[in-house]
Amino acid sequence: MNPSSKTPPASRPPAPEPGSDNQAPGGPQFLGTRIRGLRKRRGLTLSELAQQSELTAGYISQLERNLAYPSIPALFNIARSLGVTIQWFFASETQTAPEDQGYVVRKKQRLQVNYENGIVDQLLTPQPTRQLEFLHSRFPPGTYSKESYSHEGEEAGYVLSGRFELWVGERYFQLSEGDSFSFSSQEPHKYGNPGEEDAVVLWVITPPTF
Repeated sequence: MNPSSKTPPASRPPAPEPGSDNQAPGGPQFLGTRIRGLRKRRGLTLSELAQQSELTAGYISQLERNLAYPSIPALFNIARSLGVTIQWFFASETQTAPEDQGYVVRKKQRLQVNYENGIVDQLLTPQPTRQLEFLHSRFPPGTYSKESYSHEGEEAGYVLSGRFELWVGERYFQLSEGDSFSFSSQEPHKYGNPGEEDAVVLWVITPPTF
């Protein structure tokens, strides 16, 4: 299922507390700038990108102007339409030390992308990755990926804290701290946090098609 073109983008979530793990270095302006810049380099109009990603031009315009965060499936569709993976949109203002490049990611130097409702992904593997993508995902209470989506590869996860719901195809799972999972990414999947506290999931995807 693709993101609904009739669903209005969510309002921007409140800014995270200073020093919290889900604080975006430099704020959300990275994402809109990178979407707009790549779209223009691909020679696409807003309408053309909207048609390819099955969204509306107004929705994408709001994203590019940093008036909203995207849902996870929406950003996935945008990335696929532009010929990249979501990993391309991860950004940070911090600089990696030369001796760490390609091998080590320091906590304060994680590349990050923000989604609607305060969902945050942080990239734990250096760019460019090889055949493995490692993510730290934080879901505030009551937040979900909403629509199911699928892509090439396989993925696995470990619930570091909180409660987590997962749908894979016709299967449904309730998970909690210490539980883990794995499935083929080609199966439609969606997920979210039904609890009253943040859910934190360590996520591995191979190859890095997300």
